[in-house]
Amino acid sequence: MKQASIRNIIWLFLLTRLMLVIVTYFGYILLTQPKFSSAPVDAATLLTSWNHWDGANYVRIAQYGYQTRFDVAFFPLFPLLIALIAHVLGSWSYLIVGVLLSNAALLGALIVLYQIVVDATDDRTALRTVLYLCIFPTAFYFFAPYNESLFLLLITGSFLAMRRQRWVVAGILGLLAALTRSAGVLLIVPYLYELWVARERVLANRYALLRGILPLFLIPLGTLLYSVYCWHIRGDPLAFATLQYHWGRHLSWPWQGIWHGLFNLFWNQPFGSSNEAHVLLDLSATFGFLLLTILGWRRLRGSYSLWMIMLLVYILLSPSTDIPDALQSNQRFVLEMFPGFITLAILGVQHPRLHQALLMVFPPLLATLSILFIMNRWLV
Repeated sequence: MKQASIRNIIWLFLLTRLMLVIVTYFGYILLTQPKFSSAPVDAATLLTSWNHWDGANYVRIAQYGYQTRFDVAFFPLFPLLIALIAHVLGSWSYLIVGVLLSNAALLGALIVLYQIVVDATDDRTALRTVLYLCIFPTAFYFFAPYNESLFLLLITGSFLAMRRQRWVVAGILGLLAALTRSAGVLLIVPYLYELWVARERVLANRYALLRGILPLFLIPLGTLLYSVYCWHIRGDPLAFATLQYHWGRHLSWPWQGIWHGLFNLFWNQPFGSSNEAHVLLDLSATFGFLLLTILGWRRLRGSYSLWMIMLLVYILLSPSTDIPDALQSNQRFVLEMFPGFITLAILGVQHPRLHQALLMVFPPLLATLSILFIMNRWLV
């Protein structure tokens, strides 16, 4: 990778981190302090404004372990990494370590993603890809102590290793991804695709065959290990899935969540309601990446399109049909669909007006949703 490209990625990373720090400072202070007040807000308070929702659960699990039966819905690798570092530093450091880990993983993911794209296209498209990812309206989750950044780093690393036929590395990263998010096990499908593409080399001799096939089993091993742990502490090896009803999620047909969202958007919710805005955000993210999956079918490598399809089906199979926003969190889950950002970058290069529109729309939405998050408003 060229040094100039690395510098560009680092500058993009630093500038977007600075933007979120500025949003935190002005957003939190101006919305919480009374007018004409000289009362200060300290740095610790500004930091804890990012400790909400799932992020707070990851930090708590890192510090105290799995305390309730619903905690097992949060996969273990991210809180484990926090605990390994914060245990040495002290009890004061868990949130800081979580935030730093999330941001460090993002930087690594940006570098890996850039390499994936530049190998297939060109430098301009690669830079556009990481730019769109960093300014996407829900990219603030990469700043908070969520496992999004770590998961993105592991899956992009696994894809890059598959592309270069480093099967053992791809399998190990897939195992770690499966220990980070339940969706990590889906890496089996693109792995099989890449094995098929490289079948002539894989079938060249017995050693090459074993070296290609055996690492595949490392990916489901990650899920299996966590299932054993869930069985040990809760008596249910699939507790991470069966307890999803606590968040209103139920196994459904893929179109049910979409229909539920459309019904609430156009019929059930009054104009201007909070529920309507949430439904609109999640429907837009869902339909947007469904469109990017279709548009990317002939533009991207087959394994990338398969990953998009698998993830879309996966998140649509368990909507939250007990609440108006049945597709809640989809605006966050699409961050894992990195091929969609590649397709968006290709289109942005081909259509300058699209690029300009994204630069006008994404940052203001990112700032707005970031403020909502630090104010502890409903965003998960």
